[in-house]
Amino acid sequence: MEELFKSFCAFGADKAGSAGAAMLDGAKFAKMTKDLKLIDKNLTSTDVDIIFTKVKPKTERKITFAQFQEALKLLAEKKFPGCSDALEKLHAKMLEGKGPLVHGITKALKTAAMDRLTDAAKYTGAHKERFDDEGKGKGPLVHGITKALKTAAMDRLTDAAKYTGAHKERFDDEGKGKGIAGRKDVVDDSGYVTGYKEKGTFDKKAEEQE
Repeated sequence: MEELFKSFCAFGADKAGSAGAAMLDGAKFAKMTKDLKLIDKNLTSTDVDIIFTKVKPKTERKITFAQFQEALKLLAEKKFPGCSDALEKLHAKMLEGKGPLVHGITKALKTAAMDRLTDAAKYTGAHKERFDDEGKGKGPLVHGITKALKTAAMDRLTDAAKYTGAHKERFDDEGKGKGIAGRKDVVDDSGYVTGYKEKGTFDKKAEEQE
């Protein structure tokens, strides 16, 4: 029983704080009764606090092992009222335990809301784009690159065949840009009539006739 007492005294204490005689404070005494499952309708948490106060010296915050043994007698009387072997039953119950338990680790609850938050298949919009078909994250996304949308308005803006006015003059019949010729009026000083198809062939024909 003394080893059990020491284990709760040392719980959560650093090496410096565990030096010297083992002593148990009220919080760890209450923890002991909960971890060892001593609390029930006969022995409540309030009873535990009252018993600790009874055995603890008024000027102290902790109890020694001897005072702890006195507390166990009071716990046994409260938990097993009218039993002649109440203390033995309490000892047996305490030794069934596994010592101090680590609390504060939250178990994940399976709820509809939690399911929606953790099931990538149910994501929509921008969140959906962050996961592949298997629900695995795609890693860091490259922002700033706009995906082209195929819409009627976008189709009119990118199809040169649908351009009118000055914009139409900047592209040839195949939809290719004319370059500077499509943006400026280039003066034709060759002497030929605009649109004349035999332009530049006179000298060549003259040479052939000679």
